[in-house]
Amino acid sequence: MSIAQNPLSVEVSLPREDVVLLTVEGHLDIDTATGLQHHLANQFQHGRRHFLLDLAAVPFMDSSGMNIIIRAYQQTRELDGSVHIISPTPPVRRILDLTGVSITVPVSDSVEDSLALVDKQRSDDSA
Repeated sequence: MSIAQNPLSVEVSLPREDVVLLTVEGHLDIDTATGLQHHLANQFQHGRRHFLLDLAAVPFMDSSGMNIIIRAYQQTRELDGSVHIISPTPPVRRILDLTGVSITVPVSDSVEDSLALVDKQRSDDSA
């Protein structure tokens, strides 16, 4: 399917100074994944360390989307940061579970739950 049929939109907000929330809408596949990659790279350049990916409006994700999430996870680990997936749709959750990504990258039901995990990581790191 062409990008015109399934455009991807990414809304960026900053719940905290070093935390970015990316609300993704649309199919996250080979045709659209570079859009998400550009947003992530931009936020890394701005010094963000914690990435919250709201996937509640992503009905489909292929390996291109998964690879971007895994690369972001690897990059944040070098910065003592984190990646969190929020509210994936059932088909996306199934792919995350089948591939084991959901074991490595925390999956939460809400932004608040993900922020609590970020806070816990910070307190664990400072202890």
